Amino acid sequence: MSQQATTARPARRSTLRRVLPLLVAAWLVLEIWLVTVVASAAGWFTVLVLLLAGVFTGGWLVKRAGLRAFSAAVEQSRDPRPKQAQTATTMTVLAGVLLIVPGFLSDVLALTLLFPPTRALWRAGARRAARDVLRSTAPVGEDRFADAMRLQEQLRIHRPGGTVIQGEVVEPGAGPGPDTEYRPPITG
Repeated sequence: MSQQATTARPARRSTLRRVLPLLVAAWLVLEIWLVTVVASAAGWFTVLVLLLAGVFTGGWLVKRAGLRAFSAAVEQSRDPRPKQAQTATTMTVLAGVLLIVPGFLSDVLALTLLFPPTRALWRAGARRAARDVLRSTAPVGEDRFADAMRLQEQLRIHRPGGTVIQGEVVEPGAGPGPDTEYRPPITG
């Protein structure tokens, strides 16, 4: 009987993991209800045209944001100095995906991600939520938000791939000539 008492119980699921399926179900019910309300007021053909317009507009936004991100990556490969985060591009892609999802509630949410004043509110809220999540999961005495910021700074400094080539700096003209052979450093 003492073995049963010492057996560890499985970890409790987080609140978000318990509530998320209910939130998704409520979102779907609300979307369907809103489509039927608009259809009864404006007609099913109008609803179909609006939903198709949302799909095409969302696809166009995702394509445009992807091209913008690609051109920014090409520019950054030419000039590797750190740039501002591409949050505007990320939010544009998210808005495009929400426009592609059928429903009017997701379209309204997508529009709030596209306009600069509401986009700034979403960005501030996301930063605050990320900071709160990182701080709430940190053990006492540790600050995961500060750790994440230090990690982000380190990732800016180091090139992708993380390859380190050992060697020494040699002044131009002081190194070996073209007819001398290369000898790698001795590591021991």
